Amino acid sequence: MRHFVMVALGATLWGCWSLFLRPAGLTGIQSAFLSMALLSLPAPFVLRREAFRDRRATLALVVLGFSDAANCALFFGGVQRGPVAVAVLTHYLAPLLTALCAPWVLRERRSPRALLGAPLTLVGLALLLDVHRGGLADPWTALLGGGSALFFMANVLASKEASRAYSPLAISALHSPIATLALLLVFGREALPPALDSRLLLASCGVLLCGFVASLLFYAGLRRIPTATASVLTYLEPLTAALVGVIVFGETLGPLGVLGGLVVLGSGVWVASEPRAREGVPVQDAPVPTGTG
Repeated sequence: MRHFVMVALGATLWGCWSLFLRPAGLTGIQSAFLSMALLSLPAPFVLRREAFRDRRATLALVVLGFSDAANCALFFGGVQRGPVAVAVLTHYLAPLLTALCAPWVLRERRSPRALLGAPLTLVGLALLLDVHRGGLADPWTALLGGGSALFFMANVLASKEASRAYSPLAISALHSPIATLALLLVFGREALPPALDSRLLLASCGVLLCGFVASLLFYAGLRRIPTATASVLTYLEPLTAALVGVIVFGETLGPLGVLGGLVVLGSGVWVASEPRAREGVPVQDAPVPTGTG
């Protein structure tokens, strides 16, 4: 259960981004660039020649860098365009896609509870975000959020594969320079934050807590639990973001929103408590298939 808690806590911290970024006033692209740049700082200290000998894990790390850059660009683009509910809901198709794809890509045993919990949690998220009132009126925002979901799914799968040879800290630090460079090449000066001031310092504190610490916890827990289960627990991020909006920023959450939040939490706990003894071997000790898949 310790590893389930680590993944859940990491996802919860991801949901606290607005506490730092909204007062800082940075654009979505600037926030993404700042996050990746700061997460790159430990990179020189985690380089290990032995890890690079695992070509498959190293390739997964490179894929993670590019996919995370695309994920950030599309997701923040959707949030920037609005409505935010549409961008977040379509982005959180990713855990459902991951639960369906992990057995094919990583050869993991299927988790019946995860396969049932993913769509159930999606229904709860729809209630939480008030989508039943016509939230899908903006198809471009939905497309941006849905596109980010595909790349976030790639993030989870690539992170799991990279953990064959790289530590959680190395995964977080070494993929970030690739993502930073990709964002800079695509967006140019638009990606650069403004001059150093109190707003940038506040955003940097958010990156350290909601980016560095959260990612470290998430990757460490991901090494020991099935990917499909971790993907469902990531729904704690939008749940936390919604609660922060209600408590801190005074956004309203009606009865159906409360019901949706309870569905999200209940599904996550149900999936996390699934008995694992029948799987035979721990996830980290399971045989890894040969080839490039």
